[in-house]
Amino acid sequence: MPPRARRAPVLPALGLTLGLTLGLTLGLVVSAVPADATARQDQWSVPVQATITLTGHGYGHGHGMSQYGAEGAARQGLTAQQIVAFYYPGSTAGTTGGQVSVQISADTTDDLEVLARRGLSLRDLSSREKVLLREGPSRWRLVTSNRNVTRLEALSGGVWTKERRLSGEGQFSAKGPITLVTPSGNRAYRGRLRAAVVKPGSPARDTVNVLSLEKYLRGVVPREMPPSWSPEAVRAQAIAARTYAAYERAHPRAGHYQICDTTSCQVYGGVGSEVTAATEALQATRGQVLVDSTGEPAFTQFSSSSGGWSAAGSVPYLASQADPYDGWDGNPNHDWTRTLRDDAIERGWPSIGDLQEIRVAGRDGGGDWGGRVTSLRLVGSQRSLTVSGDTVRAVLGLRSTYFTFAVAPGR
Repeated sequence: MPPRARRAPVLPALGLTLGLTLGLTLGLVVSAVPADATARQDQWSVPVQATITLTGHGYGHGHGMSQYGAEGAARQGLTAQQIVAFYYPGSTAGTTGGQVSVQISADTTDDLEVLARRGLSLRDLSSREKVLLREGPSRWRLVTSNRNVTRLEALSGGVWTKERRLSGEGQFSAKGPITLVTPSGNRAYRGRLRAAVVKPGSPARDTVNVLSLEKYLRGVVPREMPPSWSPEAVRAQAIAARTYAAYERAHPRAGHYQICDTTSCQVYGGVGSEVTAATEALQATRGQVLVDSTGEPAFTQFSSSSGGWSAAGSVPYLASQADPYDGWDGNPNHDWTRTLRDDAIERGWPSIGDLQEIRVAGRDGGGDWGGRVTSLRLVGSQRSLTVSGDTVRAVLGLRSTYFTFAVAPGR
């Protein structure tokens, strides 16, 4: 396990309890998951040639906040605080600040190269020495030799020259954004850009952006929700995203960074992703997070659309419950259909031979048809397989695991 990262404390707000109390105030009913969530069995015989239609709800895993649902709730007059209280029942309000370290996935090389700018500085993180870089070069970079020695180099007139040797890791900083050079193009980031050691003794380096939590979120919220949506929905996204980042910071992904910049964490695009409406939502909710019963940041998962029923997650406040806000007219993911031929399934799992029967072996118990598919049995002429709902979704390219089947002969 990597060392536990230092972080700003998360402080529960005194006297402010959200969730069930608010739900009762709003007249919302939280439905319990049936005791036997897998009791309902669905099965369909599949002729030699068949057309299979999948009818489904939602987009994504369905845990926590539905982003389309947040917009639907905002259109019904709910505030950001009421929205997150509904989607994370039992959590409470808190505050946090501090910094976060983000791995920049676009920089796939071991060197760290930036465009020159006025006021650009370099710090040796071992000696703590900081130097203001001279004007003249067009670019600066940190490179590491096979002997694990890091050097600062400058580009002038198309030629790289060695400037100094570092005793440890190095990072660039400036009063304004720094433009990072990556194989896929230049990208600007606030804060500091660090060439971080991936593994002790190895010359491999990851580019890590170290910056304040609030500045980081400027590059997250517009990538996770359209900033043109209702202000209260965007503010709810700001609270959820801030809390999610605080949770990741408390459970870092690696020893040299805390959070990634992809959909595996939260999408982060740096300065180029910033939008005024999203920044205003962050300012309106500055520092606001949700905490669990221990006062730690909540695991505020969110996805595009719940399809009308949220899925239970790994913690109590990620509840299985009816979602009355997800089905507004502008949500294209609340209901969906996908039609395919039986050989699409046979290509996905060729070992079964000719598909003869589909059986839903398990559902999670919440919503239409008995809920999301947890396991599926594919009966074929050569063998039968039991696969997870998540695997079916990935192989067939479905929007969610919340679906049912209809089978018709012919193609």
